[in-house]
Amino acid sequence: MSNLTLSNLPNEIAKNLLEIGAVALRPNEPFTWTSGLKSPIYCDNRLTMSYPDIRNLVAEGFATIIRERYADVEVIAGTSTAGIPHAAWVAGKLNLPMAYIRDKAKGHGKQNQIEGRITPGQKVIVIEDLISTGGSSLKAAQAVREAGAEVSAVLAIFTYQFQSATKSFQDEGFQLETLSNYSALIDTAVQLGKVEQSDVAALQAWRENPQAFGV
Repeated sequence: MSNLTLSNLPNEIAKNLLEIGAVALRPNEPFTWTSGLKSPIYCDNRLTMSYPDIRNLVAEGFATIIRERYADVEVIAGTSTAGIPHAAWVAGKLNLPMAYIRDKAKGHGKQNQIEGRITPGQKVIVIEDLISTGGSSLKAAQAVREAGAEVSAVLAIFTYQFQSATKSFQDEGFQLETLSNYSALIDTAVQLGKVEQSDVAALQAWRENPQAFGV
């Protein structure tokens, strides 16, 4: 990992995600999401858990961002459920406390939404696996804020780079950083021969207007 830099991270992560099938691009035979949306991309970053080298690359990528930009962070918090294992590995690398955030408070016991300990005034990094609309990540960050702590940033493995998600994070005042992104994925996929150069325009158009793809 000694040659890992923030400049080469997006393409390196994209390459690994493509190789294990955690992301797949099908511009001519789009996937159908649960919402009914037609999409040229499928993403399941949970597959990274099954590949020690890749999950370590992801954890080291997060740790590198934190060391270089958020060195004063005090707690690593994962989103439930996909962010939990990555938060644990990052917390281990940085020797920091770890917590996780449910999508809503439990309906029994102490009715916790945050498991583990986050105290008022602490600086917290929230770890997520994927940013689509950003809704679930923002809910998690809001829960940390409501606990009286400060969200230094939300970090995710991958983002579709939807403008609406970027605006939502800006509007709520949360910093968002990702290891890789849709633009880097397309570039890497072309280099690896996963898609043709002639597909690039359609793939880029989907990011600008997801509702119009494949109709």
